[in-house]
Amino acid sequence: MSKWMVSKSFPEPRFSTTQSMIQPHRIKPSPLGGLLLLISAMGCFAVLDTTTKVVTAEVPLLMALWVLFLIQTVAAGGYVLLARGRASLKTTRMGMHLGRGILLLGVQMLAFFSLHYLPVGEFTAMAMTTPLLVTLLASRVLGEHVSVFRLLLVLGGLAGTVVIVRPGSNAIGWALLLPFALVLVNSAFQLLASKMARTEDAVTTLFYTCLTGLVVMSLSLPWVWVAVSKPGLWLGLLLMGLTAAGGNLLFILAFERAPAATLTPYMYLQIGFGIFGGWLMFDHVPDFWALVGMGMVALCGVAGGLLTLHEMRQRQAGLQSGVPEPAVS
Repeated sequence: MSKWMVSKSFPEPRFSTTQSMIQPHRIKPSPLGGLLLLISAMGCFAVLDTTTKVVTAEVPLLMALWVLFLIQTVAAGGYVLLARGRASLKTTRMGMHLGRGILLLGVQMLAFFSLHYLPVGEFTAMAMTTPLLVTLLASRVLGEHVSVFRLLLVLGGLAGTVVIVRPGSNAIGWALLLPFALVLVNSAFQLLASKMARTEDAVTTLFYTCLTGLVVMSLSLPWVWVAVSKPGLWLGLLLMGLTAAGGNLLFILAFERAPAATLTPYMYLQIGFGIFGGWLMFDHVPDFWALVGMGMVALCGVAGGLLTLHEMRQRQAGLQSGVPEPAVS
């Protein structure tokens, strides 16, 4: 899963940019265009997850991960050079880029192993709790104030994951630890990304992040590489890389055109895409309680996005009328 989840105030590409981020270019706002780009990105990520589950049944996980990073690095680097120029590659925070790349590598590895054992829909729903957890951690790490209602939404989303996995039911088993670990690592990844987003261009950051993962994975390549004779597997590996790169780019472009608060609720369409992919490729349909848990996660996530949108409108109205800006919740 090369997606970069969205928190309450800053989007982040499986895997992006914020409205307050300093950027070397300006793009005309277009909420509808941003929404269409976001839905396209969610579709790419669903195809990525489904294809990953198919391909890694026969190709070593680490080899598939190397191919994924290779294609993403080439795609991101090509876009930076062609669309934004070599000057966009300049940075004074290479150490933070390296740390971000290591965290993303951990996220990707946990996602690959999770998809090896878990159905696509259930995995997607559990992974989508990342924005909720980031909201909670932001109050501790970034010093943001979090309202009681938002805390209740976080707890509701986490409760939804409990309903999905149903501890003790053996519905999923020990493999449920993998997406939970992914959510923790992804949350750390996003907190670092939120700090970097104030000065770093999103696409440039994506390039250095993928490049770091590619270099690290290349060290293990001699031990994990195997001959792949089936053309279908090579096509699957290529599709994984293209959908990851395309999804991340579409995701970034979407949040450059529309506010995060407007787009965040639609992120949870990916759960539906994941369920459809699991049914289409594996004939798997989540059971009743898994669907209830997915609904709880999606409902809390959408409510959190709508709450952020409401708060933003209140702050804008307050600024226009001269009323002091209320505390961020």
